Amino acid sequence: MLAKYKSHNNSLYIKLVELSRNIFFYKTLSLKDTFETRILLIFLHASLILYIFRENKKIKFPQEIFDNIFLNMEYHLRELGHGDQTVNKKMKSLMQIFYDILLKINTSKEGPFKTNKNILIEYLKPQGLNNDKIVTDLAKYFDNFYNYCFELECNNVLKGQINFKY
Repeated sequence: MLAKYKSHNNSLYIKLVELSRNIFFYKTLSLKDTFETRILLIFLHASLILYIFRENKKIKFPQEIFDNIFLNMEYHLRELGHGDQTVNKKMKSLMQIFYDILLKINTSKEGPFKTNKNILIEYLKPQGLNNDKIVTDLAKYFDNFYNYCFELECNNVLKGQINFKY
């Protein structure tokens, strides 16, 4: 179920969900395929997009699209059977995680963008025989995603026209 209020704003959220379902994360990197993992992957992708908008300064990221992303997440929590109190607590917790990711996503203050590996470890908690390789591959993926989106027109990103393949 997607937000019906201003549903024309759903296209970016739909693309973020699609990106979070990339088989690369679950087959190649062996991340757990859970609701929480997908939300965190949505947050990482969305954080990079917001970071690009901040760096670009050509166009401001519309508040209504930002709100729509979180409204859709709230709907999904309700679909999972969570009640009002649980949804409110979970959304508060998710917002704190999102802002933490957004503030710490880039480790390079000058020079080319570099994904913060500590954020990936903290939130995605990769489990595998070669944790360092998993984290390095995740960071490489998000660095490439950042570079790909940085080259796109801002309006295309807002419309969810992100054809990133990895």
